[in-house]
Amino acid sequence: MSSVNGHTARSTGVRFEDPALEASVMANLGLVEQRLRECVESADPFVTEAAKHLLEAGGKRFRPMLVAVCAHFGDPTAPELVDAAAVLELTHVATLYHDDVMDEAHVRRGTPSANARWGNSLAILVGDFLFSRAAELAAGLGPDAVRIQAQTFAQLVHGQIAETVGPRDADPVEHHLEVLAGKTGSLFATCATFGGMFSGAPAATTEALTAYAKTLGLAFQLSDDLLDISSDSSESGKTPGTDLREGVPTLPVLYALASQDSDPAAVRLRQILSDGPVTDDALHAEALELLRDSVALKRARQTVRGYADQARAQLHGLPHIPARDALESLCDVLADRIA
Repeated sequence: MSSVNGHTARSTGVRFEDPALEASVMANLGLVEQRLRECVESADPFVTEAAKHLLEAGGKRFRPMLVAVCAHFGDPTAPELVDAAAVLELTHVATLYHDDVMDEAHVRRGTPSANARWGNSLAILVGDFLFSRAAELAAGLGPDAVRIQAQTFAQLVHGQIAETVGPRDADPVEHHLEVLAGKTGSLFATCATFGGMFSGAPAATTEALTAYAKTLGLAFQLSDDLLDISSDSSESGKTPGTDLREGVPTLPVLYALASQDSDPAAVRLRQILSDGPVTDDALHAEALELLRDSVALKRARQTVRGYADQARAQLHGLPHIPARDALESLCDVLADRIA
């Protein structure tokens, strides 16, 4: 399997059946990695160190990969594609600095979070620095890129605000989907937009890719909801039931709370979940076991598969080239991920 700076084709989740496509995408990711390192350099060594902190901690570079694959519907060698992908990865990483402050997280990608290492104020400022570098890079791509990146940032912020204030009078499940569409779906969508736009793909193709990626982003994030419950720590990278313990609303939990099922197990699960964060070890173990056997989890799996199928269908009008096969494989990966 090809490798560029530790980022393999397998790590991105894409199944490349075409060696030429894989080689092209991995070469592009190598150039993006170089550009990212250049963008976080500062005259102040401390700023450089702090800005590199999460970039060097790993990450799948999923978003640059999406840009690179979508670019194969046009000219994948167009020079603007590297900066376009770097803009979106910088935006994504900047949000991680801010998210860790809001979540009071101590670890990110297996290393101490920036806020745990340097404090909340500096972590926020480093996130702001990365946003500014993304905007500067976008400016070199032209006014359309600046506008689209700004609109995407606004959607990210709207998603975070919606998550912070809660559903209020909205249906909790619909609110959760709205949050994920803003926080994840919007950036995925822009990756496809930039890939199509800067490769010179036809406008209709770019629109289809954008719709696909937005739906895929929703399915991708919802699958994390399920993994928190159904997987072991070696699969998900975190202790099972972490969201449950912290009171983070996930789709299976929301479905369980909304259930009218009179089955004793369903009733007991609602009783435990209705009190918020499940911090007691015995109750946590009981809730996790009940959730794993619940109709709510089965329903959540069906929801994720539904979005994955919808994303696949949004590709149907596109040319049947290896890049399309690679994008379709991501739908299969999501289905396998939650099986």
